[in-house]
Order: sequence, then C-alpha cells, then structure tokens
Amino acid sequence: MFDIGWTELLLIGVVALIVVGPKDLPGMFRTLGRVTGRLRSMAREFQRAMDQAADESGVNDAASAMKYATSPRQLGLDQLKNSAKDFGQSLRDEYQAQTDADQEKANSESDDKSETVIKSPKTQDMLPNDSEDFPAASTQTQKTGDEDAPK
Repeated sequence: MFDIGWTELLLIGVVALIVVGPKDLPGMFRTLGRVTGRLRSMAREFQRAMDQAADESGVNDAASAMKYATSPRQLGLDQLKNSAKDFGQSLRDEYQAQTDADQEKANSESDDKSETVIKSPKTQDMLPNDSEDFPAASTQTQKTGDEDAPK
C-alpha cells in the first residue's frame, strides 16, 4: 500500500531512536503496533459491512444478471463472429479458385503459342542524333576535322 522498503524502515527506526531515545523506543513501537492493528480491524469491519449491504440490496444479483445479459454469447455476437469467419473463408476459396483458373488459362495459351518473339527497338534508333540535338557536339567535330586536314 505505501511501498516502503527495508532501507526506508531502517532510516525511520534510526530517526525514531534519535528522537525518542532508547529508553522509550520499545513502548512507542508497542503503541504503534496497537494503533496499526486497530486500523486494520476497522478496515476489515468496514469491508464486511459493505459486502453485507451489497448482498442484502441485491447488487450482486443485478451485477451477475447484467454480466449474463451483456455476454457475447447471449447477444449472439459469437454466431456473428463465426458467420463472418465463414464468409471470409468462402471469399478466399472463391478468389483462389479464380486465380487457379486464370493461371491454367494462361498456361494453356502459352502452350498453344510455342514461341513468341518480341522485337525490341535497336539501341541506336533510340539514341538522339548528335548533330541535331546537340549543336555544340557537331561544332567540336567540325573543328577537330579541320585541324586534321593538311594545310
């Protein structure tokens, strides 16, 4: 309840020894124990009185009836959950069957066409012409060609 460890209790004992003194310390601890015992017995008596009042007023019966009335089984939620689970499984099965049928169809079409040749464009056709797109490149080529020519 108070979360007091042994080190805290030791510190409290040392402080009590200094403040109260060694002569009166045993009497103080005895009185503290009696007060603690009375407090515990009062708390137990109060708890019993509350439990007895709850039993007499029917709160426990009402609480158990409320728990039963709101249980998933009583509300039919367990049947709804099972139905949703079954529906999800049937959708997965239907999807799997459709996927298998599409795969078989694709395999049969590929068997009919023994070899399909896909022609791709040549890389040279895809590259830009240097003289059209890059005028600086064509100028350099011309200068280079002029320098190699005999004078």
